[in-house]
Order: sequence, then C-alpha cells, then structure tokens
Amino acid sequence: MEVASSLADDWLRLNRAWWDERAPVHAASGFYDVPGFLAGRDSLRAFEPAEVGDVRGKRLLHLMCHIGLDSLSWARRGAVVTGLDFSQAALDTAVILAGRAGIGSARFVAAEVSDASRALAGETFDIVYTGTGVSQWIPDIDSWARTVAALVAPGGFFYIADYHPFPDSFDIVDGEVRRLRHGYLDRGPWVEHAAGSYTGPAETSANAFIKWNHHIGSVVNALATAGLRIEFLHEYGFTDAPFHGLERGEDGLWRIPADQFQIPLMFSLRAAKDP
Repeated sequence: MEVASSLADDWLRLNRAWWDERAPVHAASGFYDVPGFLAGRDSLRAFEPAEVGDVRGKRLLHLMCHIGLDSLSWARRGAVVTGLDFSQAALDTAVILAGRAGIGSARFVAAEVSDASRALAGETFDIVYTGTGVSQWIPDIDSWARTVAALVAPGGFFYIADYHPFPDSFDIVDGEVRRLRHGYLDRGPWVEHAAGSYTGPAETSANAFIKWNHHIGSVVNALATAGLRIEFLHEYGFTDAPFHGLERGEDGLWRIPADQFQIPLMFSLRAAKDP
C-alpha cells in the first residue's frame, strides 16, 4: 500500500532506526557468517569478481555498505576501499570486523548516499560499487544516479549487483505466488512493518520502514541520463538468498526448480564514465 506523504517524508529516520537496530543482529547471524569471513571466506557473489575485474590498487567506494563484509572482501583483493553507509551502528561493526580481520586498507564514512559527495569532500573513485539489497531503499533513482556519476572518476565505472525488482511484486508463500503486492512499474513508496530481520527471528522495536521499487529500465535510464555509458546489464535466474522453494546448486547459489517458470532473481550492471 502506498503511504501518506507525511510518513514517506520521515523515511530517513525510520529506515536508519531499522538498520541501526539490526546491525548487531546481522553480525551475529548465520546469514552473514562473520566467523567464516574472518577465517578467509569471500562474501562476494560468485560472478562479481569477474564482472568487476582486477581491483588491485584501485580506489573503490562501496555505497550502502552495511556492516562492511563486501567492502572488506574487495580490500582483501587489493582495493583501497571506502565504505559509506547512513547507519553508524553498522559502520562501528565494520570497523571492528576490519580490525579483527587485520585489514588496514579500508575506511568507513557515515553519510546518506545523497550526501556522499559532501561527506567525501568531492573525492572520486576508480570503482563505485553497491551490492545486494540496496535499490529498494533508494527514494529517488534519478538523484541517486547523479550522485553515483559524480563519484566516479573519469575512466572509472559504477557496478551494481542486486536482487531483481520483479519478484518483489509478488507475495510468495511456501514457494507459491499468492497475490500481486504491487505493479512492477509502480514506484511506491510503501510502508512495511516487520519484527526481526531477513536473517531470522530477533527481538526488535524499530519495525517500520519505507521501501521503493525501481524497475530495471528506470535504473538504466537514470544512469545513462546522468552521463554514464552502460557496458552491460545481466539478468540472472539465481540468487544468493535461500528463499523457500529454491534449490541450491554446487556453486552455492539458489535457483527456481527447472520444471517451473523461470523469472529473473538478480541483476548486475556496469556503467563507465569516459575519460
């Protein structure tokens, strides 16, 4: 259901409170598997390193980095990493994890994405990256794209790997589509109430949050209009999230059974800024 404008205007406070409370929950969850990461496991999706390429010595900015596991995974691969997020609680966790992992080539900055250029004093980066579960938290996709483009250095690129917006149009219960939640082309915003987290049950009090929908065409057009050149767009029939009804492959990714209709579950996009 679309929300009243007064509630939508309060999105930043609501969403920050939601993420602040869940940062320690996520760090302790099996979903994020911090012990595995500290033991050397890479948190990146299997296809990301090949699509991003060699990051050694590159200045990489990770937008909406949460507790920093993907940021630190890129740092392990040789990038000079800056992680940015609006949740100080998440960044405090990221700093602790960086210390425990012995990774000194990463810094973390607290700011909302729209304020990133100011928070970073106009710095630009060879690679601007954002990972899974981010696009539904962006209020204005055109403003976001302009910010992204301003952060990419000439000759650099932006890369996103995220969950595809199409499945979020449906309520899926026990692997079956029960009803249409909203139209694929509907933008929102929508208010949702949910205790706990996607990582599992938890005692939480900040349970209201605001989300938006940005279909693939709107993401592509926003980035192109902002001056970036689209290098590729991939839509994938797999996901790294163990949703009910999916089958896990030998590569650790989850897919719809082969005898069922196939829909996109993830996408990746790379867009360059010409020198």
